[in-house]
Amino acid sequence: MGGEREDRTRFRSILECLADRKADGGYLRICAPMVRYSKIAFRDLVRRYDCDIAYTPMILSDVFKHSSIARDAEFRTSATDNPVIVQFAAAKSEDLADASELVARHCSGVDLNCGCPQKWAISEGIGCALMEKPDIIKDMVQAVQSRLQSSQIKLSDGSKPTCSIKIRIHDDIKKTMELVKRAEMVGVDYITVHGRTRRMRPTEPVHLDSIKTIKEHAHVPIFANGDVFSLEDANSTAAYTGADGVMAARGLMRNPALFAGFERTPLEAVEEYLSLGISYRTTFFIFHGHIKYMLEDSMSRAEKRRFNILSSTSSVVDYLEQHYGIQYNPRMVQ
Repeated sequence: MGGEREDRTRFRSILECLADRKADGGYLRICAPMVRYSKIAFRDLVRRYDCDIAYTPMILSDVFKHSSIARDAEFRTSATDNPVIVQFAAAKSEDLADASELVARHCSGVDLNCGCPQKWAISEGIGCALMEKPDIIKDMVQAVQSRLQSSQIKLSDGSKPTCSIKIRIHDDIKKTMELVKRAEMVGVDYITVHGRTRRMRPTEPVHLDSIKTIKEHAHVPIFANGDVFSLEDANSTAAYTGADGVMAARGLMRNPALFAGFERTPLEAVEEYLSLGISYRTTFFIFHGHIKYMLEDSMSRAEKRRFNILSSTSSVVDYLEQHYGIQYNPRMVQ
């Protein structure tokens, strides 16, 4: 008993969070994995605005497991970063299982990216490439579940860290349903479905009917992803599809407070991110990018041009103070 307690971490289970939301008649509100952008400062910010779960950016499992430099650069957490899901891209089961074991004590679960449509990812056999290889996805989930089980690491409620997958849909929905079925056979804990095919553009409407069909036939929780730019969008997506959770990406980039019902980013959120970004030593490219997206609906074209040419953190701090009365406040990080 004593040894089991020593292996218990502070991280909350996603399934426990889901049960809490369901008890209130609601659904989980989730920050998607976003390349470069869903790092710790932003994850900390969205949690302050009714976001239940946040994902890391996609991390290459083979590089992560072999390089301490990559581990330090790609994954960082804190006392408030909870629950958090670490998302990996992998082409081999062993790489994914090894990387998952490395982070198991520091997260609520791990997720396999099966939806990245970028050409470089597909050429490496990761992301959307896996959508045509359901048996490999099955093997990966099985390997991770076995590794997490044998690690004896427990979350705060005594359960093990979760293993999930994030997928897109096929042109033939039956193929997607078969993929889901195979993942369920080896114990996948939940599945996030982005309602677009590999070749669809982000501007094309998401296929909510496909997500609904998958949810109706699934035996594990299903989270819906795509075209969520407001709380109204999230509510309607959950209501129409029956999804257990709703994930937002671009919508949260432009408005980190959308799950709290704000129609656009409140200045308080910009001020909070300013302090969080600086305190977490966020790289300038990401720091500048986040604030640019948050203020996009508030700036004129001339203001956007001026803001876009800023080249240092100090220049951003000065700009925000001069134009918005926003100041860096380290107390906001506590």
